[in-house]
Amino acid sequence: MITTISNRDRAVLRAVAAGRCEISGQCLRIDGLTCCDQFAAMRLTQAGLITGSEREPARLTPTGQALLAAA
Repeated sequence: MITTISNRDRAVLRAVAAGRCEISGQCLRIDGLTCCDQFAAMRLTQAGLITGSEREPARLTPTGQALLAAA
């Protein structure tokens, strides 16, 4: 489990929390644009911080919500 996150991951988590992200395959789209960090979706999903399926809004998991609130 991740106990600290980078500023970039924190920004992605905030965008997910705001409903601005969707997962498309292995890619994360923010405001309809592919995230420049090609591994962000995989990294945050495997860490159990976000969840989502093809072409649906990404969502924070309870762990992701707690980590974002603590940051």
